[in-house]
Amino acid sequence: MTKVGAPEIVTQKRVIKLFKDILGYNYLGDWKDRQNNSNIEEELLRNWLTKKGYSETLINKALHKLNITANNAQDDLYTLNKKVYGLLRFGINVNEAVGQNFETVELVDWKNPNNNDFSIAEEVTFHGQREKRPDLVLYINGIALGVIELKRSTVSIGEGIRQSRVNQQEGVISSFFSTIQFVFAASDSEGLLYGTIKTEEKYFLKWKEGNTDEGMLQIDKYLIKICDKSRFLELIYDFVLFDGGIKKLPRPHQYFSIKAAQKSVSKRKGGIIWHTQGSGKSIVMVLLAKWILENNPNARVLIITDRDELDTQIERVFNDVDVEIKKTNSGKDLMSLLGQAKPRLICSLVHKFGNRNVENFDDFIKELENNPSNILGEVFVFVDECHRTQSGKLHKVMKTILKDAIFIGFTGTPLLKKDKQITSEVFGGYIHTYKFNEAIEDGIVLDLMYEARDIDQRISSQEEIDEYFNEKTKSLSDYQKAELKKKWGTMQNLLSSTSRIKRIVSNITSDFDLKEPLKRSGNAILVAGSIYEACRYFEEFGRKKFKGKCAIITSYNPSFKDIVTEDSEDNSETHKEFIYNTYIDLLEGKTSENYEKNAKEKFLKEPANMKLLIVVDKLLTGFDAPHCTYLYIDKNMRDHTLFQAICRVNRLDGEKKKFGYIVDYKNLFENVNGAINVYTSPLDDENFKKEEIEIVLKDRLEKAKERLDNSLEELELLCEPVEPPKETLQYFRYFCGNIENTDDLKSNEFKRHTLYKNTVSFIRAYANISLEMEKAGYSENEIKYIKKRIDLYCDLRDQIKIASHEAIDLKSYEADMRYLIDEYIEADRPKNISQFDDLSLLEIIIKSGMTEAIKALPESIKNNKALVDEVIANNIRSKIMKDHLIDPAFYDEMSKLLTAIIKERKDNATKYEDYLKKMSELAKKVQEGKFDNIPVTVKTQAQRALYNNLGNDETLALGCDKAVKNTKKADWKGNKQKENEIKASLYKVLNNGEEVERIFDIVKEQPEYYNLNG
Repeated sequence: MTKVGAPEIVTQKRVIKLFKDILGYNYLGDWKDRQNNSNIEEELLRNWLTKKGYSETLINKALHKLNITANNAQDDLYTLNKKVYGLLRFGINVNEAVGQNFETVELVDWKNPNNNDFSIAEEVTFHGQREKRPDLVLYINGIALGVIELKRSTVSIGEGIRQSRVNQQEGVISSFFSTIQFVFAASDSEGLLYGTIKTEEKYFLKWKEGNTDEGMLQIDKYLIKICDKSRFLELIYDFVLFDGGIKKLPRPHQYFSIKAAQKSVSKRKGGIIWHTQGSGKSIVMVLLAKWILENNPNARVLIITDRDELDTQIERVFNDVDVEIKKTNSGKDLMSLLGQAKPRLICSLVHKFGNRNVENFDDFIKELENNPSNILGEVFVFVDECHRTQSGKLHKVMKTILKDAIFIGFTGTPLLKKDKQITSEVFGGYIHTYKFNEAIEDGIVLDLMYEARDIDQRISSQEEIDEYFNEKTKSLSDYQKAELKKKWGTMQNLLSSTSRIKRIVSNITSDFDLKEPLKRSGNAILVAGSIYEACRYFEEFGRKKFKGKCAIITSYNPSFKDIVTEDSEDNSETHKEFIYNTYIDLLEGKTSENYEKNAKEKFLKEPANMKLLIVVDKLLTGFDAPHCTYLYIDKNMRDHTLFQAICRVNRLDGEKKKFGYIVDYKNLFENVNGAINVYTSPLDDENFKKEEIEIVLKDRLEKAKERLDNSLEELELLCEPVEPPKETLQYFRYFCGNIENTDDLKSNEFKRHTLYKNTVSFIRAYANISLEMEKAGYSENEIKYIKKRIDLYCDLRDQIKIASHEAIDLKSYEADMRYLIDEYIEADRPKNISQFDDLSLLEIIIKSGMTEAIKALPESIKNNKALVDEVIANNIRSKIMKDHLIDPAFYDEMSKLLTAIIKERKDNATKYEDYLKKMSELAKKVQEGKFDNIPVTVKTQAQRALYNNLGNDETLALGCDKAVKNTKKADWKGNKQKENEIKASLYKVLNNGEEVERIFDIVKEQPEYYNLNG
């Protein structure tokens, strides 16, 4: 075990020992100072290929092709990696001489893991435009297939991920990653995360296998699991996908479901793979199909869906991963294809062949029965959404025509009791399950927050109206507010008498103004009860600010025959005419398919420009249905349909999205509970517990209370180490450190930013529940206590920011935070003097003097001399640290002066007034960035920096300045060739290589040198 707080190198040595002693890898050594490190170590690979019996000629040709492929400067990293993966997986075809037969040189013995050379090296240094040093590299036969970045337990594992992602950038060491299959980031405190090349940080995965505690750290446990020789090769060979520009590795549940399915298929048994919505069933389908086709030369795979859009999606998914699939045109076409040896992979609709009318199902069955065909090969039938397509005539047709086929059903929902018997007859039992609660625990989908709304009560609520009014008018004058109130009163009267649809539209519109997940870039789906209601909603939203940002998607296709017999005595529109006219207007000559496609694409890629989709049945099911932030339900739904619909909102979408939000206007909660019961009852014989499969919809107030309690607890724990009496000075020392120590501000930065972030979470959690705290179960004393803690942490956050001279790192939230504080917190807060709102403390000192600067501080600081000392010193110190690289000599001198002034004050060798005067003068110098005794010929900031750092040699400084200006080209910074040209010019002035490098570092920090005219 590693001691608490041990440095990274201790973990590194332990991991190396694990690879050597437990996993059986060879240790290649510390390659920090080794020259010519590569992702393809030719000597190691050559030795292994020689042992395999390949001739020198074949080895030379294979190595040449591998190197050419891995280092092709014309390809991006994804393309390079994909091409190299092909060579790794399938080998390299070369021949001894022209005219001779080609032989396959296998770079890895995939079938016999122990026949390969597994090795590990540490501190593998690469010298490119920038020197980079991955902590650990895993080699197989001399080819780098894995890289591990380790972090000490006090540093976020995310830093390791970002480090690897930077290394993959063009111009860093991207070519090293052309062979890499696994990218690991790990620490003793956070365990192990894995991804592959170009994997975004939020998509790094955590392995999960066996007991949670096996007497070892998570990092050790899962490196042993994943990097086991057999497992590591299997994962690379069978579980890597290049999916339309994104390389993917399997999640643990996908891996284990494939392994279980492989066993079933090998025994010629079918079954059901139940993986909850949003957990990646399509990837399982692709990987399993590939494995079956590769391992059984007689196998055919037929993928059946029951909807045209799903059939199209299946075809797209397989095409994206470069797996050839044939989409059928009709039932006759399907049977014809099955009677031929190829294609081996087919996708087909079960009942919509060549006709969109669902009623043609009988015709389809007759077509199949009247055109019998011999079925070639061993057929494996994958049935998508099998809970919908496993009964009645389909059951008979499948069993009759494909009597020898193996059926595997895929579903995202547990099977209902009424479906259980038929489903078992068709597919058999469960092959693998991955339940809703497991996906939430693993962070693959989000928990759901449920809220039932009585629209009449909520909209007529004076509190909600006041909230909306205050939000929209906080920047207006009293006169403007008074004028607006006249219209507001009219709006209230309208709301109290309008139709239900208009009330719901106003309610949803208000959410987009007030609800944090929707205000920024969120979007929503509204489920309407009928096509007519959907059109009414669309019309009403068009009158709001959603015009052009809202679409209606239903199964309706306008046809004049729909209204040819429609007529009303008063010449008003009938329902059918209203639907028809609405569609004619919105389609603007487009087909319904094109309109739907464009709306959906905009909804997914440009949520700010397509905020709301109004649907009835479409887009609520299927793995390619769009995800959203909020789901509004105004339709009676139950069972599978309800479950799949609400899962539109449980997909991950960055760190800001914490829950899937469901707003229910139909009081469906009882239906959900009923669905839970029927989901549970048929599974008793499968040894499932109810809590494992139930749809957990969180009560809004219960969840809001939990969030508030947790956010307060996090702040209390963060501040617990502050020394008594826990007053401002002690908080300053804890979050800022000792102002006499130049490194303290930096070293305490993480604590301060955690304080800022957690305070925001606390404020938001409080704002979300502040008007309903008694309903949520808080006592009067608890409410008072929480309000006091809001005051404390808001004040503390503001004071720490001022003391450390830090701009808020959550700037995009600032406006909303101020609104929330103003709205919900009835307490005096520190306020800045208005004329200084946009000025830093140093700028105030320069513009108005020290007296005004002190006045601008919060009350709790400016009346305490010790705190004033801390704030001013920290602001000056922060400025020195921030700008040090621009002019090291100047800011080193300023740092010494600051330290001396602080020491004088601490030793009581100077009066307070004199101390403030000295600090004021120092602040002006630091802000201006220059000494007083600069020669008149040294005019610009860059010239001053050169003068200060070249021993006050005017001639050298101006000579270097001229050399840079005469040599620099556009976009020179970061361009090795252009930088070298500048260095060459500097060398002519300085005649010293080390001096050139020192001065060039200063030159790079001068903004004026980036301007070609400067």
